[in-house]
Amino acid sequence: MDDVQRPALEGSVAVGDGRRLSFAEYGAPRGPAVVWMHGTPGARRQIPLEARAHAEAEGLRIIGVDRPGIGSSTPHLYDDVAAWTDDLALLLDVLAVDTCRLVGLSGGGPYVLAAGARLPHRVHGIGVLGGVAPTRGPDAVAGGPIRLAVALAPVLSMTRVPLGVALTQTIRVVRPLAGPALDLYAALQPPGDRTLLSRPEFKAMFLDDLLNGSRFQTSAPLNDLLLFTRDWGFRLADVTVPVRWWHGADDHIVPHDHGRQVVDRLPDATLTTIDGESHLGGLGIAEAVLDTLMALGPRRAPDRASG
Repeated sequence: MDDVQRPALEGSVAVGDGRRLSFAEYGAPRGPAVVWMHGTPGARRQIPLEARAHAEAEGLRIIGVDRPGIGSSTPHLYDDVAAWTDDLALLLDVLAVDTCRLVGLSGGGPYVLAAGARLPHRVHGIGVLGGVAPTRGPDAVAGGPIRLAVALAPVLSMTRVPLGVALTQTIRVVRPLAGPALDLYAALQPPGDRTLLSRPEFKAMFLDDLLNGSRFQTSAPLNDLLLFTRDWGFRLADVTVPVRWWHGADDHIVPHDHGRQVVDRLPDATLTTIDGESHLGGLGIAEAVLDTLMALGPRRAPDRASG
């Protein structure tokens, strides 16, 4: 989209097993870092324009990261959600980020929680916007549309590669209709999401992210769904980093009660209910989310000498 400003910096870095992760940066290049994890589906540019402007004004550095199989990130299926934190640590090292805060929308929620469990010495705080809840293990939450993915997990496991190819080809065919397709999707959503998606700046952001992220491949959403049906590789009790969770009262994709149950199991977490909003409601309060996270910490920085 020509009317959406390009990132200040965009590229990819080498991570484990010869793979690469792509990223996009907004705001101040030397400011406090906020890693922003996109939803499912989504890609590295799925960051509200309000958040980008706030980063510029406040001297923050927002880093959007493509998960494997979207954008220029090498396709890869982690053993579990926790395994991605090895790649995150390498990405932060290459970008000269000692410590950071993280924001995760929807399917990005499990990934930022994993960072809180595995990299607590590098994470000041975590923000979750309508995040997906665990489906396996002692933290599992029952109900919600995610249970469909759990039921289909065996089939998805066997067919995710050809499905990913088919999804990529389909998106290429319908690219010219992306705008009308987003309008149709918005018309079918609850009032909160419908209103947000009707705002020109959000529509432009979503289209820019979709068309850029899906240019080469679109297997990441399928990988996400499969990982969400597995044990995440950590327990919610392991997330000792402060977590601030925002959830739409009328969320139709991840039920509000899922957010409440997860927050109740986290050692240091608070839940803020966004009245009148649905699944994407957290994107509409991006400035407040960033301000809240910046008030957390700083925690102890890593000791490079001992690493």
